[in-house]
Amino acid sequence: MSVKYKEIIGTIDHRSEANPAERWKYYQEWNRCVFLHWKVDADYLKGFLPDTLELDLIDGQAWISLVAFTMNNISFRNIPPFSMVSDFLEVNVRTYVKRNGEAGVYFLSMEAGKRVACYVAKAFSGLPYRFSLMKRGAGFFRSENLRMGDSLELKFSTGRGLGEKTAVERWLLERYHLFQDTKNGIQHFPIHHIEWPLRSISLQRVKVNYPTFRKLTDGDPVLAHYSPGVKVLAWPPRLAKQ
Repeated sequence: MSVKYKEIIGTIDHRSEANPAERWKYYQEWNRCVFLHWKVDADYLKGFLPDTLELDLIDGQAWISLVAFTMNNISFRNIPPFSMVSDFLEVNVRTYVKRNGEAGVYFLSMEAGKRVACYVAKAFSGLPYRFSLMKRGAGFFRSENLRMGDSLELKFSTGRGLGEKTAVERWLLERYHLFQDTKNGIQHFPIHHIEWPLRSISLQRVKVNYPTFRKLTDGDPVLAHYSPGVKVLAWPPRLAKQ
């Protein structure tokens, strides 16, 4: 195992639990990440979740987050990445759930900016990727899905590094389990990375138009963060425990 991977797998002080005993199988990088967070009505949000997942709350409050970022270097362990499918822009809308006491995230929406990446990622993982037109540059990120009528436009600038996270920030960001409904049932995807490094972000324009989630993303986000990114190790998905 390379030094890079050893440093990632060995950094666990920020975790409240150990990694899976088996070997990790996938590597990826989530870079230049913009996080937008909204407080939402829990009863309304539950209508978007499978019955077998429990909505996770903090101080009685439900949240959703939109994350826009650049995915890089997806690869199998010990196999070099292939840029055509390993590097792409992504936008996801997620909320926070529990399954048998394990806290994780659940994706309400997943979009990628390359058709071939969507096809391959969906085929290998079962995750609900769909293709959207995306573009990003210095201080902006745009996404549009003509078929669904979804669009996103962000203009922003980033500032200084942030120190210790608040309890809410840690609850929103430090999640190491994904639970997702697939054709094979609820799948559990364990992941690991270092604690998210954060920088302040100033939002000059936030235009979020997702008709399906209009009531969830109504108004300005309550919180926003920027991260230069993390290197991620992932384990094969498995059926979530009943």
